Amino acid sequence: MERRLQAWIHGRPYHEHYKFIPLREISPDLQHAVIAAEDARFYEHHGFDWHAIEIDADEDMEGGRMRGASTITQQLVKNLFFGTGRSIVRKGAETTLVPVAEFVLGKQRILEIYLNVVEWGPGIYGADAAARAYDGTAARNVGREEGARLAAILPAPLKRRPERMNRYSALILERMRQMGW
Repeated sequence: MERRLQAWIHGRPYHEHYKFIPLREISPDLQHAVIAAEDARFYEHHGFDWHAIEIDADEDMEGGRMRGASTITQQLVKNLFFGTGRSIVRKGAETTLVPVAEFVLGKQRILEIYLNVVEWGPGIYGADAAARAYDGTAARNVGREEGARLAAILPAPLKRRPERMNRYSALILERMRQMGW
């Protein structure tokens, strides 16, 4: 809805591509690539990756580039309830909902919903729509390299394209290898 409104305000056409599919219909390679890229300790934390938060805070204090420490659960809560805006109020509300989501949904359902609602490009929502738009295939058929390239665009889906993500997708593939995937 937010992107549709933005397009309307700016007088641009808007076409949405979206289809919710079960997690079993999303290739394990794509699932693993997204976890490796977005939240490497997804299965180890309970909604907040305190180690990543500490690293992010240290880099911020040293004047370094903030890399972001939001977990997949935090991103899901933000996407479902708060949109793309940033504010301290949103972060506070998100902080109260993340533990609830972890408790009620569990990791597999969180991953399934996240992969189906995350934005992968202009009007492209969900893994299946992304696989079809960028690779001309269903999400179940995405291989390691394609999965890494798709995962590489998630931090900035309106600016990035999979075919330009060589270095970052190579890093994601290395992370996947290190994680045993």
